[in-house]
Amino acid sequence: MSLMRPILNLWLRWTEKPHLARTARPVDLRKAFEVKARLFFRAPRGTDFRDDVLTHEGAQVPVHWAVAPGARPGPVLLYFHGGGYVFGSPRTHRAMLARLSALSGLPACLPGYRLAPEHAFPTAVEDALTAYRALAGHPGGVVLGGDSAGGGLALALLGEITRLGLAQPLGCFAFSPLTDLTFSGESFVHNARAEVILPATRAPEMGRLYLAGADADDPRASPLTADFKGAAPVWLVVGDTEILLDDTRRMAARLEAQSVPVHCKIEHDLPHVWPLFQGVLPEAQATLRQLAGWIKALSCRQGES
Repeated sequence: MSLMRPILNLWLRWTEKPHLARTARPVDLRKAFEVKARLFFRAPRGTDFRDDVLTHEGAQVPVHWAVAPGARPGPVLLYFHGGGYVFGSPRTHRAMLARLSALSGLPACLPGYRLAPEHAFPTAVEDALTAYRALAGHPGGVVLGGDSAGGGLALALLGEITRLGLAQPLGCFAFSPLTDLTFSGESFVHNARAEVILPATRAPEMGRLYLAGADADDPRASPLTADFKGAAPVWLVVGDTEILLDDTRRMAARLEAQSVPVHCKIEHDLPHVWPLFQGVLPEAQATLRQLAGWIKALSCRQGES
């Protein structure tokens, strides 16, 4: 472990966790995250960022592209940002995806899916499905990804693709995904103090804002209940001190039980979605390099088929 890890953990515990615990309005969470992302998250020099719109059968989703210098033709990374379904945006996560674009050599597309409470469930899933259908014919295929709530959204989308019988993506990856909106994982209790970013007490509130009365067991909300038989390979990573640890553990077990190829890694004492800190945390760079290797292997298998 690097020397930066305990420093970052301490800083997040003293600043970010209290901020998330006391900030009530989603609009304030959104503004704060946008400012912090501009200040702290740096993309590789020369990255091409541009806004676009994806359209499928009249439905539209705004997207933001992050393409590192030297990115080659091939699969596209379709990535869904985290933020509890109520905050976050493509711009808060674009630096991390620019780094992944540089490491994988692939372009990244970040949908600006609509957020709660203004747009409750299942709007985010509908936007995700529109984005995927618009890109499904992309030369080389599509790799789904996401973090936290966005990781849950990516997995929920994989479940919907499988349920609807659509062409499968090459694979799906998720950093610290939220897979169970009933929040029944034991780590929500056991890791409540050890967790350095997410206040466990706020999770049910954000869940209510997103669901707006819908069933938390709906597979589109909680992919832990989805049917993944025949789904593409999945890559998962989470920290052992996170409140979402069991969301990942149980997700990996369900995928394995349904014969889906799954790679699941649990890292020690790293903060929630640590790859966001790719500019300062060596472990973030290492995780992104490992993921890029997995993505390249998917691309190679696609080229051989």
